Amino acid sequence: MIDTHMHGDSRSSEDFGEMYLSGIDTAITCAFYPYKLNNESTLLNHLERILNYDTKRAKKYGLDLKVALGIHPANTSVNPDLIYENLYKWIENKQIIAIGEIGLEDLTDSEIAIFKKQLDIGEETKTKVIVHTPRKNKKEVLKVIQDIVPQHIDPKLVVIDHINQNVAEDVIDKDYTLGLTVQPQKMDKEEAIAILDEYGFDKFLLNSDISNKPSDPLSVPKTVRELEKLGYKKTEIEKVAFKNAEKFFKI
Repeated sequence: MIDTHMHGDSRSSEDFGEMYLSGIDTAITCAFYPYKLNNESTLLNHLERILNYDTKRAKKYGLDLKVALGIHPANTSVNPDLIYENLYKWIENKQIIAIGEIGLEDLTDSEIAIFKKQLDIGEETKTKVIVHTPRKNKKEVLKVIQDIVPQHIDPKLVVIDHINQNVAEDVIDKDYTLGLTVQPQKMDKEEAIAILDEYGFDKFLLNSDISNKPSDPLSVPKTVRELEKLGYKKTEIEKVAFKNAEKFFKI
C-alpha cells in the first residue's frame, strides 16, 4: 500500500513502524511548517530536515518515505525566492517526486502569487504537484484553484487533495488526480468509500494526512481492508491502494 500524503516530520518513528507492519510499504511526506515562520531560512531548514532526516528515520522502520517539498499556503509569510531556488535544485537532482503540498487557504495575495509560481515551476520542469484544499470554504477556494491551475500547468500533472463529497462532482470530470484524506475531523472511511462507489476508482488516491493534528496513521489500510470486507473487486481496490499512485508519481 501507498499512503500518498502525510507529514512525517511531526510523527514518531513508532508510527512509521506501525504503518509498515500494517502493509504500507511507501508513503509520501509533504511540506507543512505548523508554527509561525520568522524567515525563509527557517522554512528551508524544515524542508531539508524532511529530505535528509525523516526519510532516514522511516527507513529504519521499513517505510520507504518519498518526498514532496514546496511552500504550503500557511507558510507564505516569508520571502519565497530561496525556496524556489532550492526547488529547482531538488528537482534536478531527483530528490523529490512532487512539489507539495502547495495550494490556497485564505486567498491572500501572497498565497496566490506563491501558488502560481510553484505551478509554473511544476510546468517548466514537468514535475507533479500536490495541491491542498482547505477545511473551511472548500468549495469557494477550490473554484479559485480550478481557475488558476490550467493557466499555469497541465492539470494531468496535478493532484487536488482533500476532496470530499461536497466537492467531488466539481472536479471529477477534469484531468486532475484526486486525493481522498481519511482523517479524524476530516473524512471517515465510509465517506471515502461512498465517493469511490459513486465515481469509481480510476482517478483517486488514498492518504492519511497524518500531522500534528488528530490523525490515524493506519487510516489507509483500514479503508483498504473495509473495501475488501465489503466485497469490492481486488483489481479496483488495488488502484487506490497503490496502483494509481505508482502510475501518477512513477514510483
